Amino acid sequence: MNDFFTTNKRSIFGGLLTFLFLLIGIFLLGNVSGYKAKELIEASLSGVNMLCNTIVLGSATILTLLLTLLGISTSSKSTLKKAHYIQVSNIAKIDTVLFITALVLFQMFNIPITESEEVPTSWFKYLYWITLFFSSLISGMMVTVVLLLYSTVTNIISIVGLGKDHYLISEEEIEEKEEEEKEKN
Repeated sequence: MNDFFTTNKRSIFGGLLTFLFLLIGIFLLGNVSGYKAKELIEASLSGVNMLCNTIVLGSATILTLLLTLLGISTSSKSTLKKAHYIQVSNIAKIDTVLFITALVLFQMFNIPITESEEVPTSWFKYLYWITLFFSSLISGMMVTVVLLLYSTVTNIISIVGLGKDHYLISEEEIEEKEEEEKEKN
């Protein structure tokens, strides 16, 4: 797990930076009363639902495109190290967590809680902050996934498209294949 953080520190840093930037912006709004928070939740609910919907669709698309990436990886002439496949697996894991989180939040935000007479007005302040926290969290996670995917795609372009030497190319497997071909001849 420690290797994951060191290998992908730029992507994780980008996601954390996005998350913190959004959180700081939220806290600069200041403290709100329960009634004001209820009004703010009602006003922002459609935007938060759209964010969740977009992230659900985007993360599902990314999972599908990872299958295409694996197809390109396995059909390339270059023999890739296991590190490449671990990198793709990590993207898939994070993207799946993002997909599930955004889907659950989308369903939670569709509960008409602002219409309920049973919920005390003081609770809306906490619901408002929770809503903003989780929307910031899934935004930061999406940035992390996109940056991880960008890194993987640029690696594949370097290896497959440009034919450059790359740290993900397995020299041992190439040598084994060459030896097998010599033995056959």
